[in-house]
Amino acid sequence: MGNNAIKAHLENSQKTGIFQLTGKGLPEVTPFNCCGYSSLPDEIGKLKKLETLLLNGNHLTQLPSTVGQLKALRILSLSGNKFREFPAGLGSLRHLDVLDLSKNHIQAVPAEVAALQAIEINLNQNQISVVSAEVSTCQRLKVLRLEENCLELTSIPVSILTTSQVSLLSVECNLFEVKIMRDLEGYEKYMERFTATKKKFA
Repeated sequence: MGNNAIKAHLENSQKTGIFQLTGKGLPEVTPFNCCGYSSLPDEIGKLKKLETLLLNGNHLTQLPSTVGQLKALRILSLSGNKFREFPAGLGSLRHLDVLDLSKNHIQAVPAEVAALQAIEINLNQNQISVVSAEVSTCQRLKVLRLEENCLELTSIPVSILTTSQVSLLSVECNLFEVKIMRDLEGYEKYMERFTATKKKFA
């Protein structure tokens, strides 16, 4: 299914109000940005070879459990939707590299996040005031973006600095000045990881 066919498919679904995905001929990259969807059909789980799913700028508040069947998925972008809670069931996506949940209404990062295999999680521009310490146990997590939320300094688990693999923690524009993070336990360890990563890609 080429770009024109995808466009026609989306236009038809907007007219009928019915969005059916059979998975036949869909490419590895499937963009459904700004289409006004408030839900996804369970059939999305049939897209076994799907590697990138872009659902930005819709009205989604949750994902069907069948999303957990997208075993090849590497990038899941849900920016600019209506999520109030961190989506459940993503821990089974063993190849997920990037999860973008920016510009939603999420209020907490729950303990269940520990099951994620993502390298980068973007939670910028939400309403997050609580971050579970379990996020520090994400084995592959290198980049955690939490800019423009409702975090106090005490809301940042020290374990992210001391024992996690996170080498880029973005917390600008929260309820504290970033520079006072320097006084936190483990900040030097975090900076060692940050500097090593920066040199690696310099």
